[in-house]
Amino acid sequence: MLQINERLISWASILEEETRRQAEKASRLPFIHPHIALMPDAHLGKGATVGSVIPTLGAIIPAAVGVDIGCGMAAVRTQYHRDDLVGDLRRLRTSIEEAVPLSAGSYNSRLTESARRRVDQLTGEAETAGFDPLRYAKNWPLQLGTLGSGNHFIEVCHDESGSVWLFLHSGSRGVGNRIATHHIRVAQDLMRQRRIDLPDRDLAYLEEGSDQFDAYLRELRWAQNFALINRDEMMDRVIACFAEFVGGPVEQRERVQCHHNYTERETHYGEQVWLSRKGAINAGRGVAGLIPGSMGDASYVVVGKGNAAALNSSPHGAGRAFSRTAARRAFTREQLREAMKGIEFRDTDAFLDEIPQAYKPIDVVMRDAEDLVEVRHTLRQMVNVKGD
Repeated sequence: MLQINERLISWASILEEETRRQAEKASRLPFIHPHIALMPDAHLGKGATVGSVIPTLGAIIPAAVGVDIGCGMAAVRTQYHRDDLVGDLRRLRTSIEEAVPLSAGSYNSRLTESARRRVDQLTGEAETAGFDPLRYAKNWPLQLGTLGSGNHFIEVCHDESGSVWLFLHSGSRGVGNRIATHHIRVAQDLMRQRRIDLPDRDLAYLEEGSDQFDAYLRELRWAQNFALINRDEMMDRVIACFAEFVGGPVEQRERVQCHHNYTERETHYGEQVWLSRKGAINAGRGVAGLIPGSMGDASYVVVGKGNAAALNSSPHGAGRAFSRTAARRAFTREQLREAMKGIEFRDTDAFLDEIPQAYKPIDVVMRDAEDLVEVRHTLRQMVNVKGD
């Protein structure tokens, strides 16, 4: 742990100077209480640093949640052992790819029965919240149960004992992105109208008690729940594919869910704050969490230690060391193949920007996080599914 200033504490042993400067800008906002906690995987983001935990009094910064509201992880531990997975794992990978629409802009052509039930639930929640998600995305019901691209993934893994886990990473898809983008713009317009000077226009905020704040909070909470239910729908489909592959039912011995782009009301240092975790998970004492490595690397099932200075938070993954463009210039298809040796994956140049070398070493991130979480399980990939 390193205290950079009275309002910024960092757990990152690898921290680019530009990232540090960005976090320092946010830490100077007058409503931060008591400080921003910078996680071991911190890297440059839009306005607010990815891998930062931002507690605010009487305000929320929409960009401190980010445009993928509710993005996070889900994992299920099955009763199967890695030795039970006999046969061509390519068949399992392709069946998952057929069951779950991948990539940006790729959605369901129709709703399954389970997806329809979940859409009905979300429709009711939106009505209660007083808004219509159709204003943001006409096809939002068809987005439920879809993965997206970038660093979103589905994996079949095994832990240190050989137990097989199903593991995935996704968020609130296009509808969440449009909700976030709208409210970031609303906040920026308000700052201009009120002539409030900010260190970065993407740190524009909404004040508690205003109509704009209330509207954002209602829609934010809906999008967070959409993301969680989206992961549930995908996980159910992955379980079905896995059950067909192994030729038997799947017993869910453990199921873990966690957001890592979200805002909640929490109490820290004697004050109720709006706590925005942008690329960080809840690591309150005893709280289960998931920290993925990059494709080809280890991932972790953890339990929080409740570190007060870290605002009961921990990293959400490895954290980028190269931008996507820089990674595509720096690495080759052969290096990607070498990194993914022994793992069933779709061999394509589309994933060059997701090569493990484009990220901070996950073992360094986890070493930095030793006083934030305890590792319960270390997961190794057998099958990797991603969108282009």
